[in-house]
Parts: sequence; structure tokens; C-alpha cells
Amino acid sequence: MFKLKCDDFLIYDEATGTYSMSAEQQVRDETEKNKWKSTGFTLLKDWRLYLMLVPLLLVYLLWRYLPMTNLLTAFKYADTGGATNANEYDWYGLTNFKDLFFSSTSYQFWQAFRNTFIIAFYGLLFGFPFPIILALFFNEVKSNITRSILQVCVYLPKFMSTVIITSLAIVLFRGPTKDGTTEGVGVITQFLLAITPKDGPLHNVVTSVQGRYGLVFTPRYFRAIYQITGIWEHGGYDSIVFFGAVIAISPTSYEAAQIDGAGKMAQMRYVVLPGILSTVVIMLIMKVGSLLSVGYEKVYLMEKSTNYEAADIVATLANRWSDPNVSGGGGNEVLGIAAEMVNNLIGMILVLGANAVAKRASDVSLY
Repeated sequence: MFKLKCDDFLIYDEATGTYSMSAEQQVRDETEKNKWKSTGFTLLKDWRLYLMLVPLLLVYLLWRYLPMTNLLTAFKYADTGGATNANEYDWYGLTNFKDLFFSSTSYQFWQAFRNTFIIAFYGLLFGFPFPIILALFFNEVKSNITRSILQVCVYLPKFMSTVIITSLAIVLFRGPTKDGTTEGVGVITQFLLAITPKDGPLHNVVTSVQGRYGLVFTPRYFRAIYQITGIWEHGGYDSIVFFGAVIAISPTSYEAAQIDGAGKMAQMRYVVLPGILSTVVIMLIMKVGSLLSVGYEKVYLMEKSTNYEAADIVATLANRWSDPNVSGGGGNEVLGIAAEMVNNLIGMILVLGANAVAKRASDVSLY
């Protein structure tokens, strides 16, 4: 076991044969002695700031931690004796997960999981670089008035509700009515029909039974529309973090690059991108952590029986399984909880793996 000697923290005076403590050690000892007193004084001094944390802590406690107790239901079986809560259930082991993966309804879970992963991957591939590009663009706009107007325009969709965004997408991509008239066709659908061949796949889809509901409710175009509307809604707001990292770069770095003969593209490559690399890595890890947490509300509003093949995700599947009024799989809440639990566990593994890779590759990580 490690042992301390007096020589490790005391100074020996050979003339007098005595030990004395250095000023630095005295400060450390005094700080350690008054640690809790200093902490209490800080809490009393800034009690207003800490009081503002109470609502946030209550939200996390009531809506994040307490609902975790319901996860026990995935490992328990409701007996026939009138059990009303998870504590009165009998332990059922991993049977629910076995049914989830290998039963006759497992194909629904695997289809939903595949759709969840594909939609999330496309969101990471196309949605993550867009705010970075937008922040670099804002940095090159020299007029503060012009930049402020542009930023307000791209931030605005974030402050509209998901219902409004989805309704706009449905209206803009709406197809013809049942009688075949084009009076109610969405503006974007009309534009796409005008620039594509009349015998092309777009015309065939629009004139089909599925196309009459609109391009949003067709499996072929659902994912593209979902990603485009997602980038439009979140891209501008997400660029705030990257723009803050860009403007934090010292102007002397740009001046040094200009002296070396670097143009705009060279400055962006050798000054701006390395300067915001740590922010990009942190945001990427957080994005990977929520990779499988695809927005439930938006998918739920854009989902229809005609596009289940491409739109159904784990969250909507679990909601449908938990609804006793849904035919063909409804009323199975335990299986829905198991599906959500598997989805969240995979998300946790992804964020741990992304953090480990980032720490090894760039020495930047969340923890």
C-alpha cells in the first residue's frame, strides 16, 4: 500500500533539524480543511442560480427516471389473479424479448428497426453537415444586417410546431383527388410533374392509388421528404453552436494565414475547420447517441397504412402494439416496451462506441 513520508510534504531544515511546511502546502491544507464550509458559502451566495435548477431536476426525476420503473414490465408477466401493477406481476425472464425477435410478429419489429436505422442514418449523413456548411456561410457574410436577416429566416422553422411542419409537407406534396383532377395537387408536386417525363416513375406514382394520398404517404418518396423537411426545420437552429465556434476563432489566425498566402478556401481548410473540430466531434457524438431516437411525433403524423413499409419505426410500432383497439398486434404493451428497450440499449452502445472512437482518434470526447 502507498505510504506517505514527512519528506513528501514537509521541508527539512538541516541547521535546526526540524521540519517546516511550505506555503503551497499550507494553502492546500487550509483549502481541504474548509472545503465543505466553502461549498456551503457558495451555495448560500448563489442560491438564486441553484434554485433555478430545481424545476429542471424535477422534470428529469418525474419524466426521465421514474418512468424507468416501467421497464420492469418487459421482464414480468401479468398473472390471471387480477394484478394491476408491475410489482404484482410474476417474473417472466427474457421470454418477451424472445417473442420480439423470433415470434410470428417479429417481422414487424425488424422492419420497424430497419426503417428506424435507415431514417436515422440518412439524417446523420445529410442533416449533420448542413448546419456546419450554414455556419461557414454565415461567417463569410460581412454585412451584419444581411447576416441577421438570413439567420432569422433559417431559424424560424424551428419555432413552428411539428404539426405545422408536417401539415405543410402534406399540403405541398399532395397528390390528385380520387376523381383524377389536379386541382388539389401540391405546389411542389406540380413542379416535379412539370420537370419529369410523363412516362417516368413520378407520374406513375402520382396517378396510382397510393399517389392520390400524396407523395408523403408513398414508400418511395417518404424518406426523402422526411429528411428534406427535417433539414429545413432543424438546420438553421443547429448551426448556432457551430457559428459560435467559428466566431470564437482568433482573428490573428486569419491574419497569419493571409500572410502565408492562403485564400478563402485555404483559410477555411486550415484555420476554420481545425478551430471548430472539437465542437464538431462533441456534437457528432451527441448526434450518434440520439441516432435511433427518430422523432416519433413527426413520423406518427406522416405515417399511413400505405407507407408502413418505409415509415414505420420502433416508436410508432410500440405505440400501435400498446393500443388495444388496433387490430393485428394491438393490446401487447409488454412487447412494445421490450421493443423500445432494445432500441434504447442499442442507442446507448452507439454513443459509448462513438465516444471511445473519438477519444482515441482526436483526444476529444464527452467524458
